[in-house]
Amino acid sequence: MNNAQQEMKTWSVQSPETSGWHTVIAPGSSASKVSYVFRLNLKKGEAYEINTGELEMHPVLITGKATLSGNADLPSAMDRFDSFYMPAKSKVTVTAVEDCVFFVGGALYEGIGSTSFRKYDPTLPLGDIHQIHGHDAGRREVMFTLDPNTAASNLICGLTWGGDGAWTSWPPHQHEKDLEEVYCYFDMPAPHFGFHLSYMESGKIEDCVTHVVRTGTMVQAPKGYHPTVSSPGTVNAYLWILVSFTPKSRSYTLAVPDPAYIP
Repeated sequence: MNNAQQEMKTWSVQSPETSGWHTVIAPGSSASKVSYVFRLNLKKGEAYEINTGELEMHPVLITGKATLSGNADLPSAMDRFDSFYMPAKSKVTVTAVEDCVFFVGGALYEGIGSTSFRKYDPTLPLGDIHQIHGHDAGRREVMFTLDPNTAASNLICGLTWGGDGAWTSWPPHQHEKDLEEVYCYFDMPAPHFGFHLSYMESGKIEDCVTHVVRTGTMVQAPKGYHPTVSSPGTVNAYLWILVSFTPKSRSYTLAVPDPAYIP
């Protein structure tokens, strides 16, 4: 295994399932330079106060139902796949109506963005929020939870569902000059699984590292290409968290496809 492969091997982590707030990925303790990912697990009736500190944060309710209190800019109820955004120095108390799991993206707050909430609506027509990308074995559905047109400093986030046994992020792409990304997988309990591939150079798939992904797996993409594929009978489902290096590069259009795999 070469040095690049050894580095890429460290990019996958299984996030904790125990109750409470967990820092899963953060600069200084991971490969990411600007990305933060947290996981909040609450049993029914438990409560936790989210305090953003110096970060902007984007919690997405992956499983369960919850109520919100202590922040007048947010509604009181959350259902599955609802999400919200808070700038730095914000607080909200989350109380679990059912057992809950939140995946939370974080980034440095740079003065852009105010508190907002997004209700998940799978019936939205295709457009800015609800999108279909790719085709055939690479077709996937995307639902933005924090889209580029909603003010924020460095975060863009969304949910992706692939097809049964199909690819996502195909053709492979990278955006290492402008953004980092983390894929946070859900709804893939064992024996279901997928593969998340990481490789550095165009067309050099023989040098890739293969990460086995299931519910709770989080894989960083600080650089290089990162396609994914699911096993038959499995849909790759994940929250992706994009973090720009500066607010000027907070864009969803900066991905560079691998020219080796462009038809």
